[in-house]
Amino acid sequence: MKRPSLIQKALTISICLHASIEDAVHVQAFTMYMKKAPAHKVTTPASENSRWNEKVEASRPTLGHVVPGEYKEAQKRVGKRQRASVEGARGSTKNRIRAQGKLRDDFKNNPANLRILGGTARGRKLDSPDVYLRPMMGKVREALFSTLYSFGVYDAASLDAASTSVTTKCRHLDVFAGSGSVGLESLSRGATGAVFVDFAQNCCDVIASNVEKCGFEGLGQPVCCDALLALRDPASVGIEGTFQVITITPPYEEVVYSELMEAVANSPLLDEDTVVVVEYPVELGCLPHSVENGKLIGIRNRKYGRTVVAIYVHRPSGRLRHTAESRPEEFVSL
Repeated sequence: MKRPSLIQKALTISICLHASIEDAVHVQAFTMYMKKAPAHKVTTPASENSRWNEKVEASRPTLGHVVPGEYKEAQKRVGKRQRASVEGARGSTKNRIRAQGKLRDDFKNNPANLRILGGTARGRKLDSPDVYLRPMMGKVREALFSTLYSFGVYDAASLDAASTSVTTKCRHLDVFAGSGSVGLESLSRGATGAVFVDFAQNCCDVIASNVEKCGFEGLGQPVCCDALLALRDPASVGIEGTFQVITITPPYEEVVYSELMEAVANSPLLDEDTVVVVEYPVELGCLPHSVENGKLIGIRNRKYGRTVVAIYVHRPSGRLRHTAESRPEEFVSL
């Protein structure tokens, strides 16, 4: 057997060295892959924001700055120094923070400019209950219903509002209703019925009055009960059927949003393509894009000053317009 020549030996060594270097590169690359930092996680309140499971501190100054006419007359009869000492007068230097749902003081009023912004009852003035409220701002309400229109939520209802067919119904559930401004706005724009849920009896009485004032007799039903009970066991409080739109506008500091979202996502009041609207404060962080393992899918998350409105759809079937598509990028940060 011939002994390998020097050239053959050199080629053999070169091949071995090349193979070793290639193996080393692969090993190093594999090691770097195994040691590389984990992928960036999208921050969601459920995983990294403890505020999701707690009551959030999001106090707002009361909007009860409208002074009744009787008080204005009384102000004219007192001196300038005395006016400064009267609570709520223009000379007051400090803005008190009042808990939502508490009875208002004498000579204090909620915003008197609550009106229906569009639809058949446009311009109708709404009464306010004798409790401090933080109603949805007019610009937010207008933007919300423009978005709902773009989704085609009211399309079927506008074709035959008198029909009892499920496909032509557009029922609205207004949770934490207050004066009922959101649900009444929905009725004005084409909803075929609305149920208003509020824990204060005074609010429910005012809602009944506003329903009649706007000409929606027989279409609006106020229910005085706890919001979580209404969502979890609606039959026990007399709420029947399913809804195509559910709006939730809670007092920010009096609810735990994780409980609220869990209750609405698993509620028997939801049907396919039910649109769920949740108002929350910027102090909470950002609500998640998916709730309860995909039962609710986020399609909008818009900020209006210190107020954020998240819109979800329940078990989307494709019936809504293409504008109601999933938008996870809007649920990453505010």
